Amino acid sequence: MTRIIGISGSLRSGSFHTALLRANTQLVPAGTVLEVETLKGIPLYDGDLEAADGVPPVVTALKDRIADAHGLLLVTPEYNNSIPGVFKNGIDWLSRPPSDIARVFGGRPVAVMGASPGGFGTILSQNAWLPVLRTLGTRPWFGARMMVSRANNIFDEKGEIVDQHLRSQLQQFINGFADFIKASKVGEDG
Repeated sequence: MTRIIGISGSLRSGSFHTALLRANTQLVPAGTVLEVETLKGIPLYDGDLEAADGVPPVVTALKDRIADAHGLLLVTPEYNNSIPGVFKNGIDWLSRPPSDIARVFGGRPVAVMGASPGGFGTILSQNAWLPVLRTLGTRPWFGARMMVSRANNIFDEKGEIVDQHLRSQLQQFINGFADFIKASKVGEDG
């Protein structure tokens, strides 16, 4: 079974990003499971807090979940043309201590997608993730881009996708990422 951990970069309960992530859980191919995780409860990074108390348990638990998975799906909002602070903060905590970066992120297949009520569909935020993912030593998947524009017209009030064309695109995206992960696992085994 291929396991993917998905994280939404938005804490808002009615988030388009969380809705997009949940839609993916229904579209993964057979033999693949997508588990939704959250950034809720992760404090603002503070080196003094880390020195006094260590890495918070909520962060350690998420690090372990990512380290045990085959792939990581980041569903990113775009705030002020870049990565949202809450998402970057979460990744910053997940990279502590630095000696743990290889265990959590090293060589891990990662895909990035996002949704926006605007017309550009998180393209700048997705691009801003690339140097972060490179620094962490991940293996980004570049097989497709998923930038959902006009998200307020794509989801209903329950967060369900009402646009069948988007559902088809999303299916192709998650299938492509799952194939990339499987190919990466074969390469590691052989």
